Amino acid sequence: MNALFIFLGGGAGSVLRYLVGMWIDSTAFPWATFAVNAVGSLAIGLFGGWAARFGWSEALRLSLTTGLCGGFTTFSTFSKESIALAESGRWSAFAAYAFGSVTVGIPAVALGYWAARH
Repeated sequence: MNALFIFLGGGAGSVLRYLVGMWIDSTAFPWATFAVNAVGSLAIGLFGGWAARFGWSEALRLSLTTGLCGGFTTFSTFSKESIALAESGRWSAFAAYAFGSVTVGIPAVALGYWAARH
């Protein structure tokens, strides 16, 4: 049964990611992927913290973390876009994107988890 909840959350997350991609211009820099990874990192922290704090069911936790956040965020696209920036010789953009994604994403998870638990 958990697989169904993950499936539903993942579908919703994927559609949300698509909509963000339509809304944010990423022609000069992959802003849409950067944004979904930052927001998704914060969200997975919040959901994990709230699940621990409020004793959510495993199905709800999995639906929102593995499903929604997993479908919404996209490390594979981040990796592909990083390589595209490097291959095009845009080393400053490559460094900013790769470093920025990690230095924003990890603290965003920690912030979300902390905020949800307090």
